[in-house]
Order: sequence, then C-alpha cells, then structure tokens
Amino acid sequence: MSTLIQVTENEGREPLLRNPSPSPKPEEQEITPSSSPSSSGGTEPPPSANQRFLSLDVFRGLTIALMILVDDAGGAIPSINHSPWFGVTLADFVMPFFLFIVGVSITLSFKKISSKQMATKKVILRAIKLFLLGVLLQGGYFHGRSNLTYGIDVGKIRWMGVLQRIAIGYLFASMSEIWLVGNIAVDSLMDFVKKHYVQWMVALFLGSIYLCILYGLYVPDWEFEAPNTNLGIEIVSCGVKGSLEPPCNAVGLVDRIFLGENHLYQRPVYRRTKQCSANSPDYGPLPPNAPGWCLAPFDPEGILSSLMAAITCFLGLHFGHILSYFKDHTQRVVLWSMSFFTILIAGYVLQLLGIPLSKPLYTLSYLCITAGASGLFLTFIFYIVDVKKIRKPTILLEWMGMNALIIYALAACELFPAAVQGFFWRSPENNLVRLSIQFPCRFICSFFKIKWPVPSPSCDSDLNLQLHQNEGERTCYAI
Repeated sequence: MSTLIQVTENEGREPLLRNPSPSPKPEEQEITPSSSPSSSGGTEPPPSANQRFLSLDVFRGLTIALMILVDDAGGAIPSINHSPWFGVTLADFVMPFFLFIVGVSITLSFKKISSKQMATKKVILRAIKLFLLGVLLQGGYFHGRSNLTYGIDVGKIRWMGVLQRIAIGYLFASMSEIWLVGNIAVDSLMDFVKKHYVQWMVALFLGSIYLCILYGLYVPDWEFEAPNTNLGIEIVSCGVKGSLEPPCNAVGLVDRIFLGENHLYQRPVYRRTKQCSANSPDYGPLPPNAPGWCLAPFDPEGILSSLMAAITCFLGLHFGHILSYFKDHTQRVVLWSMSFFTILIAGYVLQLLGIPLSKPLYTLSYLCITAGASGLFLTFIFYIVDVKKIRKPTILLEWMGMNALIIYALAACELFPAAVQGFFWRSPENNLVRLSIQFPCRFICSFFKIKWPVPSPSCDSDLNLQLHQNEGERTCYAI
C-alpha cells in the first residue's frame, strides 16, 4: 500500500522512550527479522529503523483468508455473511481490519520523511491508482462467474467499493501523517499526545461531520425505478431526520445525490432482511406485502460512510505510533491493550445508548467495536509472531499478507474463476467452474438423498449450495 521513504536520522538527543543504541551504518539498516537478537527473551527488537514487523503481514493475510471464507461460504452459512442491516457478524470485521492495518502501515512507511511535497505527490498518485483499480474490479466491467462477457455501460458503473474506500482512508491518514505530526521529541506520554493531538482532532472533525449529517439531514420522499422488473417507478415515503432504517437514512440520500441511483450497488444487504426476503437472513423471494424500497439500490461503501471508515485508519495510526516510539515489547503490548480495551468499551456503551451496530452505515458503535477488535487481534498476533517468534504456523498467512492485493483481485473479485470459466466443452454452461460446483453439490445431495435439479444457465452468479424447504420436499439448488 505504501512506499518506505528513507532519510537520515535527525541530530539531537535520543528520546527517552527509545532504547539508546549506536546508529547502524547505511549498509546495515536492512535487518531481516530472523537476525533479531533474542538474548533478552525476545523483549528487545533490533535497532533498525526499517524493521519489518511480520505480525502486520500475518494480520493482513488472516484478513484476506477471512474475506475469502465469508465470500465463498457466506451464501451457504448466512450466519457468517454480512449482517442484513443491524448487528455484526464475522464478515463485518473484514473491511475494518483492512483499514486498521493500512493506518498502522502508514506510520511505519512515513516515520522519516525527506520531502513532504514528494511524499504528498506519491500518496495522491497511489490513492488515485488504488481508487481506479477498485472501479475496474468492482465497477461492473468484470461480469463474474455466470457470464463470459466483459464491459459495462458507463452510465451504470459503480463508483464506490472496497478498494475505493481503502484509498480514501489511506489518503486522509497519510496526509495527516505527513503534515500534521508535531516536531516534538517524544520523551514522555505527554510528548506523545502533543505530537499527535492534531491528528486526533482531524479524526474527531470527520466523525462530527458524519454524525451531524446522519442525524441532522432531512430525508424527503424519493423515488426510484426498480431494476429488471415491470414495477415502474417506486415511491419511498420518508420525510424524517435521524432515521437509521434502510429506506430513509442520510447515508443513502448523500449517495443518491452525488453518485446517482444507477451508480450504486444494486444488490444491497437489506434485501436479506425479514421485510425483503422470505429466506432471511439469506437472499430469497420477496415476502407478501414487501415494501417497495426492498428493490432500491444502496452502496455499502458510500461517500458519507467512507468518512467514518477513514477514522479506523486514524485509530490504526495510533497503534502504529505506539509501535514506532515505544521500543520495549512489554510497553507496546500494555499500551495497545489499554487502547483496544477502551475502544471496545466505548463501542458497547454507545450501543447501550441507542447507537446500533451497522456496517452499511458505519455507525459510531460499529466503528469502535470493529476497531477495538482490530487492536485486540493485532496485539495477540504481535505477541505470538514478533515477541515469541512463533512463525512457522503463520508462514502461509504471512505470504498472503505480502501479496494481499493480488490475492484480492484474483480471488475476491473472481478474476481467476472468470478466466477459468472461459474454457468450456461445446457449450458455455459446460465450463470448469460450473462443473467444479455441480460435482460436490451432486455428491452432497446424493448422500443426504436430496433431489438435485440441474441449474439453468441463468443461475445467479453466487453459485452457493442452499437447501430450500418447498412444500415439505427438500430441494438442493446451486444458485
């Protein structure tokens, strides 16, 4: 995500929070983690300014693995899929984990900056590239596993997405790290606060903007054209302020105004709510008397919620600053534990005060709970991998973390399945991906003596095994 910018060390006395040691020679500054001293029981890291903390790679790899798990198994196990609207599930931790890791990595990348202008230019270019890559991967150009075609009407392209949200958070956090960190030697906790308090003020400012708009913006009645139906224009009755329900929240209003309905995600998670799905908490047919807004678009990575999501990167900055300035592992673990425990408690208190957990809205309680969980996991992984040096069981996760973007593009965005599906026998339906799904589905259905219908070419792209109860007869569908 970020490039390491190296400069010479500043002259002057060493901060008290650092362990005094002679400055390494330039040719000795790249020290591999395997060469770190362990004579003191693993409590002192090497004195390298460019030390790579493997725990970050392992945490990133774990997040990638978790993302693949919930994407592939979420349809078959709705309990681990994204929460339909309120609440939090396993899948709802993936995005905050990514954002949190980005924040931690930024502090290590820009610990020493030779030119703020050059660093700013690199950050802006990198954010633009990441945003455009997200538009390419998630905007609709790649049609997924159910089609062998590519391309999209520009009038219906989706502008926001996972990588776009990460790009926004990365941009805000990097700019604050480059321009808003005080020129103060950290000799105490008070110096630590003085050095970074402006960054915290920016995070509070972003959160205040979000809360003011979410609870103060009037949401009028609005209308939309239901996609792929003959229902015509649907009218959604709102006329409220401060609503957090799917049809009348300010997050959706901002996206409809600035992005347009055609550029939003057309299959939002609230279609799995009880109001909108007969198979809730899974996707399914509309129940009787379903409200019209069930077919309305909504982007889970929209503009307003991305402001709140960027604060997760700022919380990652805080953990990264502790990693940078406090050189004793015990200090790091203690301060991290105090931080994530405080954030978690704040999230639960906010929930009790009436601010529900909602990933699509990225509510304040959801921010605190997921960011606190991110800090908890980082602390645990750091203690296992970088303190206790237990690395063999995490080699695969480490590799996945170092190649996270490639794995995301190939697996999560279905580039690899889409490419493999390009090879078929006589008919596009007889492709490798569909056959790889049918064979295990047929075996499972045969084992449990469940009727197996052959899926039609127009099946949904999820291709997940589901069991439906249909008038007392169990039928196995690959949809």
